[in-house]
Amino acid sequence: MKHIPVNPAALPPPSGYSHGTLAGNTLHLGGQTALDADMKIVPGGIVEQFRQAFGNVLTTLREAGGLPEDLVSVTIYLTDIPDYQAHGREIGRVWRELAGPVYPAMAGIGCTALWQPEAMIEILGVAVIPEERLVRPSR
Repeated sequence: MKHIPVNPAALPPPSGYSHGTLAGNTLHLGGQTALDADMKIVPGGIVEQFRQAFGNVLTTLREAGGLPEDLVSVTIYLTDIPDYQAHGREIGRVWRELAGPVYPAMAGIGCTALWQPEAMIEILGVAVIPEERLVRPSR
């Protein structure tokens, strides 16, 4: 089985990585920070960064025909866990707005830094997309 890179045109072009990798009908979603189309981390704090980073994850998921309910695992790396916890209700509202009421297995992991110094969050995941919706991007 060949692995197929999934790199939506709506996201910044990857260099040395893929936004996602499709293996069969399992999509491994690469870590997304809060980079916008201008390759800048969005300002405004953890809630805004969560919205952008999770939106980037969902953009890759949709490129392969996936929906938020296809997510089976999400890992969130955070540079400030107490800040994330303090905004948990707002982040939960953003999740439900973008993905609905379905929650996959999740982990939140504290770290000292991310690739971009101003990034506060990075989100990656795994999704299993039903064959009838699966879109295998052309290379």
